[in-house]
Amino acid sequence: MPRPRTKDELVTASTTNFDKLMSLLDSMNGEELNGEFHFDVTKEKEAHWKRDRTIKDVLIHLYEWQVLLLDWVESNQKGISKEFLPDGYNWRNYGEMNQEFWKKHQDTTYSQALDLLKGTHRRVMDLMNSFSNEELFTTGYFPWTGNYPLGTAFVSNVSSHYEWALKKIRKYARSLK
Repeated sequence: MPRPRTKDELVTASTTNFDKLMSLLDSMNGEELNGEFHFDVTKEKEAHWKRDRTIKDVLIHLYEWQVLLLDWVESNQKGISKEFLPDGYNWRNYGEMNQEFWKKHQDTTYSQALDLLKGTHRRVMDLMNSFSNEELFTTGYFPWTGNYPLGTAFVSNVSSHYEWALKKIRKYARSLK
């Protein structure tokens, strides 16, 4: 699916990819949903291949990034200046933040992770729908988004992030056969 460039495309891609993710999860049994990934990651360069070892880990990653998005947008809308990444993190060391998310949720169950993600998905979609196409895709419309349109953050944290999750969970599903 091409990268969304309009509100309609963003809403459609986000909804479609979330529905695909839920369908994929619905097609798996409890043992598979709670199993550990055992596929070979030695050729994979990205840190997430070694970090996320279960579907729960993938869902929690999506959830935590959506929380970041919600907090960032809602704070800035209220006039509270806030950077996207929490204090202490930047785009060079955000992998450490991802690792902290992973550690934080080691006692979270698959079912809890799924419920958390479903909750943030609804909130993110409501927030996304509250903006016009111009507000989402005009660079500089909001001063707190810097050199990027607000929609870029939604694309990265919703539609594209769901594609990432689908790729990873499909790889796991293939490894079970």
